[in-house]
Amino acid sequence: MEMEYYKKYSVSLGKEVEFKRYGHAGRPVLFIPCQDGRFYDFENFRMVNVWEPWIEQGKVMIFSIDTIDEETWSDFWGNARWRIERYESWIRFITDELVPFMRQIANEKNGWEGYPGIMVTGCSLGASHAANLYFRRPDLFDALLALSGIYSADFGFGTYMDDLVYNNSPIHYLGGMPTDHPYIDLYNRKKTIICCGQGPWEMPYSTRQLEEILRNKGIHAWVDFWGFDCSHDWEWWYKQVSYFVPHLLGEV
Repeated sequence: MEMEYYKKYSVSLGKEVEFKRYGHAGRPVLFIPCQDGRFYDFENFRMVNVWEPWIEQGKVMIFSIDTIDEETWSDFWGNARWRIERYESWIRFITDELVPFMRQIANEKNGWEGYPGIMVTGCSLGASHAANLYFRRPDLFDALLALSGIYSADFGFGTYMDDLVYNNSPIHYLGGMPTDHPYIDLYNRKKTIICCGQGPWEMPYSTRQLEEILRNKGIHAWVDFWGFDCSHDWEWWYKQVSYFVPHLLGEV
């Protein structure tokens, strides 16, 4: 498997960032780790083994990045406005710096002249970030696989609410989105898969809230609830990736 490690300075974050690419060709996929996670979690927690068949066949290239949750969503006692501004800087790093780089690499590796979209995926809080990126920027991301996420910013910010918290809380901004908003048509041209188990440590209530909002807005999405034996853990996320990725890649 072709792998490459990168370390680059991010203007948005004002520091060096690390990330890694897995794969020699195929569509670009952005993987966001679980809460407080690092780019190497994709490999260390063996998620790379699950994606390996599609990576080796040249169908996907995975880019795994760092979170900055310890400065933002996980710093529950920190200044809420500073934390959400810092999180917004991380979003800008992804949309303004990382996405163009991913597209450049995808074009070079595949011999393309241009590629319109990127799949984004994650588990747990990584799924929350993935869904937020996807719903905020449907011009950049064209597929979502969110596993066991929480889709309201109150997880990280409690009762605090301002303009930036609202704009990073899918249950809030999708709930307030007019049904004639042009983004809805964009969402419906893409593939959206959101899954949550109902077993230990899972929080299906948030996914049910999001499902209802999507249905009421006419946003097409596959929202799937697995059984009461399905826990909030890697072994189940491996099974879910194996089940859903063929649908996202048009294999079934």
